[in-house]
Amino acid sequence: MKSAEIRKKFQNYFTSQDHVWAKSATLIPQNDPSLLFTNAGMNPFKNCFLGLTPPLHPQMVSVQKCLRAGGKHNDLEQVGLSHHHHTFFEML
Repeated sequence: MKSAEIRKKFQNYFTSQDHVWAKSATLIPQNDPSLLFTNAGMNPFKNCFLGLTPPLHPQMVSVQKCLRAGGKHNDLEQVGLSHHHHTFFEML
């Protein structure tokens, strides 16, 4: 199965369950000086989780573009050596 098919099936399932589709945010977060890159699928919803803004809908679904630029495991030297280590990915 191709990645486009996986994305579409994921989206179709959740929208059929009354979730609202939220398109991916940019890799460089807008109006968030605490983040250099979008590194997690929840980043676009950060202000909702913090109670700063209300969510657009109580149930949302997204395929978020993310950039891995480090983290708790600090294994960036392993990027590209296996299929488990990438710098760009999408979180469903």
